[in-house]
Formats: sequence, C-alpha cells, structure tokens
Amino acid sequence: MNVVNVQNLHKSFGPRVLFDGVSFAIDEGEKVGFIGVNGSGKSTLFRIVGGMEPPDEGTLAFQRGMRVGYLEQEPEFEAGATILSAAAGGTPELNEALGAYHEVSGRLTRGEGDTDRLLARQGELAARIDALGGWDYEHRMEAILTRLQVDRWERPVEGLSGGERKRVALARVLLQQPELLLMDEPTNHLDADTTLWLEGHLREYPGAVMLITHDRYFLDRVVSRMIEVTPGELTAFPGGYTEYLEAKAERTARLAVEADKRSRLLEKELAWVRRSPSARTGKQQARINRLDDLQAEHRDKRLPTRTAVEIAVADAPRLGRTVLNLHGVRKAFGSHTLVRDFSTILQAGERIGIIGPNGAGKTTLLRIIMGTEHPDAGEVELGKNTHIAYFDQRREELDPEKTVYEAAAEQDWVTVGGERIHLRSHLETFLFPVPQQRQKVKSLSGGEKNRLLLARLFLREANLLILDEPTNDLDLVTLQVLEDVLSDYPGCVLLVTHDRFFLDKVATGLIAFEGNGVLRRHAGGYDLYRRLKEQREAEAASAAAPAARKSAPGAAARASTERKLSYREKRELEGMEEAILAAEARKEELEARLADPVLYASGNDEVQRVTAQFREASEQVDALYARWAELEEVAVR
Repeated sequence: MNVVNVQNLHKSFGPRVLFDGVSFAIDEGEKVGFIGVNGSGKSTLFRIVGGMEPPDEGTLAFQRGMRVGYLEQEPEFEAGATILSAAAGGTPELNEALGAYHEVSGRLTRGEGDTDRLLARQGELAARIDALGGWDYEHRMEAILTRLQVDRWERPVEGLSGGERKRVALARVLLQQPELLLMDEPTNHLDADTTLWLEGHLREYPGAVMLITHDRYFLDRVVSRMIEVTPGELTAFPGGYTEYLEAKAERTARLAVEADKRSRLLEKELAWVRRSPSARTGKQQARINRLDDLQAEHRDKRLPTRTAVEIAVADAPRLGRTVLNLHGVRKAFGSHTLVRDFSTILQAGERIGIIGPNGAGKTTLLRIIMGTEHPDAGEVELGKNTHIAYFDQRREELDPEKTVYEAAAEQDWVTVGGERIHLRSHLETFLFPVPQQRQKVKSLSGGEKNRLLLARLFLREANLLILDEPTNDLDLVTLQVLEDVLSDYPGCVLLVTHDRFFLDKVATGLIAFEGNGVLRRHAGGYDLYRRLKEQREAEAASAAAPAARKSAPGAAARASTERKLSYREKRELEGMEEAILAAEARKEELEARLADPVLYASGNDEVQRVTAQFREASEQVDALYARWAELEEVAVR
C-alpha cells in the first residue's frame, strides 16, 4: 500500500523546468534512494513531498493519518533553542502530553486539587502518551544524541558548528518516528562508525524512507530502489547503487545502439535527399517528411552538451626527495590529547586518507601540517619543492558577498592543463553557466559552494593537495570525476573524508585516529582497514576470554578483587603504552613488506619468513593489549 502517491507533478523556477509531469509512489516500509546532479531538483522534490513548498501542478495523495518527517540539508531551529529542546522539538504533541502528565503527577503527590479528577486526567494523558509511543521517549532521545556524538545538551543551538546542527536535526527527525521519513544528505558530518549505526537503524526502521545521499555504500546497504532525478523527469531502477550502475550501463548501451541506428538511417535519408528527385509529390514528399521527423527525433535524443564537471589541473612543480615528514608530533588541549608522538613520511604519489571520530583531531592535524597550528612537541618537515593547496570544509575563503566569478580567481585569464583559458570558460567546466557566475556566493547551495572551491583549488600550482571533507554535498557524478582526477594526480594528497567508497577508490593508505591520541598508519583503503580492525578486535576478545573465565565468581575472583598492583606491575603498566606502540610499529613495518611486490621476487622462503614474523608481531600486539586491560582492571579497583 502506498504511503504517498505523486501524480503529474510540475515545478519550474522561471524558465528553468525541474519537473514536467512526473509521477511516482512510495510503498509502506520501502527505502528509496534519490540521486542526480546538483541542481536537478532532488531537494526541491523532497520539500514538495514534505509540504515545505507547493508544486505548480499535480497531486500528492498521502495515506490517512500518516506523519512525514523531514531532515533538511541545512536544518533550522527555533531561536533560543538548546540541543535538548531542539531534539525534542519534532514531537510537540508528545512533549505537551508528557509535560501535562508530569504536572498532574506532581499535584497528586503534593495532594493538591480534586484527587478523583486528577486521577482521571492522569489516565487520559497516560493513554495519550501510550498512543504516541512516548513512555521511553526521554531515554531514546538521550540514547540517540549520545550515539550521534552530541554532548553537553544544555548548549544553545546557535553556537553549534554545521556538523553538530545536522546531527541534532538527525536526532530530532529519528525521534519523531514518522511513517514517511525524508532525509537529505543524512551522512554528511557523520564518522564511519556512526554512519554504520545509521545504516542498521534505517534498515530496521518500520516506516518508509526517501533518501538523498552521495554515500554509495550507504545506498547499497539501505535502499531497495533507486530513482534518478534528471531535468524534467524521474527514472526508477530496482535495487541499490550497484544494481543501478548495472542497469544504467545496460540502458546507456541500448540507447547508444538506438542512436547509432537513427544516425545511419538519417545518413541514408540525407543521401537520398541530396540526389534531389525532381518530383516532390507522393512517396518522395513522404520520405522528405520522414527525414524531418528523424532530424527532430535526433535532436531530442541528444544528451546535453555538458552534464558533468570537467576538471583540469594546473601545472605543478615536481616533487623533491622530501615531500612531508612528521617527527614525534604531539598536540593537546588541556588534558585532552589529540595527537600523541606521531611520526610518518609522505612519499611522492601517495594519497593518504585521514579517518577517525568527529572531534578526534583530524582538522587539527591538517592545520599543524600547514603551519596554522603549532604542535606542542615534534617537528613538521616540508620539502623545499612542496607546494600546498588547501580545501577548507568550513568554506572560510569564500566571501558570501562576492559573485561566483569574483570568488573564483583574481584574474580573468587562467592556466589549467597547460592551456591558457578565460576564467569564464573554466567556471563553465565546473557547471557554472555565465548567468550563474553573476550570482552572489551566498545564494549557492552547499554542493555548488564545494564545486566553486574545487574550481579555485585546481587553479593553484600545487603538488600536495590537503582536502578537508571535499565530498560533502557533492553529487555522485562530480564525486566520480573528482575520484578519477585524484587517482591520476601526479602529486600527493592528504584527504579527510567520511566517504568510505571514496576512500576505497582513491586512497593508497590511511592514517587512523584510534583513540587516546594514538594515530596509526595503514596500507590500502577503508574496506581493508575495517576488515583488519575487526579481525584484530576479534583476536583480542578471543585472547581475553580465557582470562575472563578464570576470573569467574569464586575464591580466585574474590582474591583478585582484593589485591593491588605490585611495584613491578606498576612499572610494567607505566611502560605498556610505549611497548604497544613499538609492537604496532613493528607489525606495520612487516605489513608494509608483505604489501611490497619486491618481496615476492625474493623467493618463497623469504615470503614465508616475513609472513611468520608478521603473525608473531600480530600475536604480540594482541597479547600486550590483553595484558594492558588486565593491569588496568586491577589498577582502577
């Protein structure tokens, strides 16, 4: 049964037509992903379904009594709202009923008023709260805010960053539990672990979900149908993102065959017309009319001249022998250590992704590398030939009062890809037509602002790109182009992003913030990192299980709870962190050797020897973690 049925929808903004008689329906419990280039109308469609914006024509039929929840790309809150009140603001009926119930219960406790009347009122409110599913509401609100890594709930919403505002809005809409949930870029500003939690939550969500996201893994794991939004129309594809790609490839190939047939038929008709038979009546005139129809059809079937960003990179100086070295870098704010004695070497051609929870210190690390933040200890060594270009997720370098053209560059002529072109042409390759180049930056959407930042970025003669969340708000086509450009980039890339698919396609290695200021370097993309991490955690849990069983209830357990660390154990605990870091470094060194093709040219005996050493190093790391946990457990008693 449909929760919403949209028929013959029309929507235009001046001469720009977004939807021209489109229709679609969403079934109960269905999860549907909407994709399309920036500006195709996805957010407008969601605003129409969510009741925020009227259509020009068409009908929207909703299931009786159905509630719609809407997560906007740029959420808004009431003036003066705190995090807690903003998160609770999506359920005004429930909040009102809970408030009234607590008031009546308080009056009964204090013995105020007519007891029978208050008891009757309390029963009515209890039934109302039960109908709204609200008895565990406060507990669920606290659990969701905590899971989304939102803390200090008394803070005013006005002072929050864009990422925190988005997470508060996400909590608000999830707490509503509507029958139809509209979500516009819900994974923006979420770290990988929180995104995985949201995937599971939406898969189990009983209501229907309409979803706009550029996270391709998220689409594959959550949705059962994809709808592609193109100017004027919608096209549905069964399955998730992978099935969409397969169906799209087949459809494109089929259209190419049809276009080839039309082209050959057109050439044949043109050849006949050029022979110009003198008689233009009867069958001859019919063939000419047919030619006119073919030409019109050929024009209609042609793709737009530019439907995707075209990125050309400015020439850059060659990298020197030293690109970027970090030596024992440490950074803390008060008692909170973000980076603890981290060292690494960036080599030519490497593309390193930086991952970790929100607030772990990823942007701080980038600022330390660029010199805008000073480390507490350690050294950042930049090569003499290293030239940095920086993509700032906060878009601080964009003046909202400037036009797109003025914000892109200070000169009218620019050089990209070894060719001198006009700035206007460069912006057009980033899908900014000349009329839009005269718009002010503040009128752009989030995705358009990020495209403008990319247009600026690739004008710089740099050989080290430092990118802080460049994937937020970009459409899938632009993401695919950016992936290709970065994969072929001749310099080096340091990249902060939560987009796991993007990391798997682009990154040659990762720097992971793993808690307590510990940063570790890993080879490969995100999927390999995740599998190795899960394996390490499973092995550590398995190693700890026998120790846990030995300390089961009994005399031995009671004795262990009473004892304290010996002097030797205290010294062992003090040196445990250093021992673990050394063991991890040895393990990473062996892991790098196993990933090096040169090793496999040395013969099978050497491969087996290094493999055995890696296995021993892994076991040592697991044993050290288990011993650390054992000593810490005694120390805190």
